[in-house]
Amino acid sequence: MMVICKLPLAKEGLLKSIEELRKTSPKRKFVQSVEFVMKLREVDLKKSESRLNEAIELPNPLGKTVKICVFAGGDLGLRAKKGADLVLGREDLEKMAKDKKAMRKLANEYDHFIAEAPLMPLVGKSIGSVLGPRGKMPTPVPPTANIEDIVKRHRKIVRVRVRDQPAIRCRVATEDMPDDKIIENIQTAYTGIEGKLERGSKNVGNLILKTTMGPPVKVSLSKE
Repeated sequence: MMVICKLPLAKEGLLKSIEELRKTSPKRKFVQSVEFVMKLREVDLKKSESRLNEAIELPNPLGKTVKICVFAGGDLGLRAKKGADLVLGREDLEKMAKDKKAMRKLANEYDHFIAEAPLMPLVGKSIGSVLGPRGKMPTPVPPTANIEDIVKRHRKIVRVRVRDQPAIRCRVATEDMPDDKIIENIQTAYTGIEGKLERGSKNVGNLILKTTMGPPVKVSLSKE
């Protein structure tokens, strides 16, 4: 089904596409993510400026579907345990440097990484070669940082990347979120991506919404 939205992704059109998404997506025993796919056109991926790697903060958090790892010790590490999904210290990083399988598993399992600034050189040396290519190098923070607030903010961040294919795919919601919250996140993601494209909306091709296991629902930009 094609749902027509007026620029810049009008609420009415997105609401129709979400209704269609809920109707066609089969029920699962887990809460599915809602993914936003933007296919690009007239983008030259040979140009470095066309290869996006941006972090966009959404207005509404994605909850525990976003997993956050913090590299920290001492007081910051203790405080980080109240909000992060995993906290690793200096010794953990030194051990991981000798285990590439463990490094890859960590990089694949966690969405965002935050690191105490003094640990950043060790992070780069031990696991940077795995996190870097995935666009997941940690956000450095001082030892006195309000780590709980920083973790909360990261639960609203999505990473959008364009590398070898002219398309962007990012998680913008979970199916149990209210429609208006999903719409706000989609609009924010679209605006954030469009603003980084060389020709803005002229570089935007097909837009698609889908749940983790459901069929795609196309969302069309009106050219009027």
